[in-house]
Amino acid sequence: MDEPTLFPLPPKSVDGAPVVSGPPRVQRPDRQQIAWEPRALDALLPAEHRARVVWAFVEQLDLSALYRGIAAVEGEPGRPPIDPQILVALWLYATLEGVGSARALDRLCTEHVAYQWLCGGVGVNYHTLADFRVQHAAELDQRLVQSVAALWHQEVVDCTTVMQDGLKVRASAGTGSFRRKRRLRQWLQVAQQEVERLRAEVAADPGAGSRREQAAREREARVRGALAALAGLERLRAKQRPHPRGPARASTTDPDARLMRMSDGGYRPAYNVQLATTRQGRLVVGVGVTTAGSDMGQLAPMVERLQSTTLPPPQIVVADGDYGKKADIERVSGPPYGCTVIIPVQRPANPAQDPFAPRRRDPPAIAAWRRRMGTRTAQALYRERSSVSEWIHAQARNRGLIQVRVRGRLKVLAVALWHALANNLLQGYRLLQAPAT
Repeated sequence: MDEPTLFPLPPKSVDGAPVVSGPPRVQRPDRQQIAWEPRALDALLPAEHRARVVWAFVEQLDLSALYRGIAAVEGEPGRPPIDPQILVALWLYATLEGVGSARALDRLCTEHVAYQWLCGGVGVNYHTLADFRVQHAAELDQRLVQSVAALWHQEVVDCTTVMQDGLKVRASAGTGSFRRKRRLRQWLQVAQQEVERLRAEVAADPGAGSRREQAAREREARVRGALAALAGLERLRAKQRPHPRGPARASTTDPDARLMRMSDGGYRPAYNVQLATTRQGRLVVGVGVTTAGSDMGQLAPMVERLQSTTLPPPQIVVADGDYGKKADIERVSGPPYGCTVIIPVQRPANPAQDPFAPRRRDPPAIAAWRRRMGTRTAQALYRERSSVSEWIHAQARNRGLIQVRVRGRLKVLAVALWHALANNLLQGYRLLQAPAT
């Protein structure tokens, strides 16, 4: 027996024939409907959004050097340029979000509300963004020091213990772009002939071939740069034993790039980014870019760079075994640096020999380093290195520092400085918020 219903439904069929029904009713989009939403741009971004943290950080930076380069002044003709604060904030936020392309950032400035909020109605273009990213490496280095100094003055971070490690970053060049001297000279001759041909074509018709002539000149300049880099490699290899991979080669795409052994064992064009990080707070205090495939010999240049800043000089330097060049250890340990070096001692070939016992010909600094690494205090401090340096590397990888899109060592240095400054932004914000939480 059917149970009674409160509202009887219509029959599904009449006299055995199905009831014909109309099309289904759904809510369809109406994109022509005009809707007025009087809201300010500031109301579209939540109060706790990361973009607001980036803007607050940029407002505290001293960008007077960037403002001094602006030719447009009050009371004089000329179109005002984009505020450097906007460009700095855009690249810092883009770096935190893993955006490494100027064209992608330009597109986001018209599609994403966070980038629109940072622009504040000011129009940007990809060419301005790309140029600004790589033209101010020295200024970025000073702002990096400033970001750490502000926290040091507030006694939030300690700069006395620094940990250094290298990060291999793929270059914007292919393995097939590396060529030997004979091939590079042939390419230079072809490029010079192409430039002369296009120059004559432009002289006959000024409106034709100007872009092609510029591209040909750029190719010629890259080949000349590759030949200059090749000469430096040959002088370096002349002091060493014969290289296992044969004669030296240089890239016609990025002459500064070098073939380096990567973590998977393969050889690819790359740069070696050196990062010095504080033990407390994990703030990056020093950035360097080298074309050496090994970290050997990179300890002393980083300590010299840190000594030249306004930050307190490091007293303890921690690095892995790749930095264990005795000349560097002796140099850093003595005056004027006087650093305590924490680098693991290489195990001797004889298992019965004590690796921490000084050798007969060891200088005093090397003997002290060997004895120091045999203590539990030094070994415990070295074990902390992975939680600091490797953590910084992982954060940089997550933000896209796997392969750079720019060419040239100085431009790669600027990109690495953006990543370091973005790291200090977040870490500084967390350190300042820690007491409140």
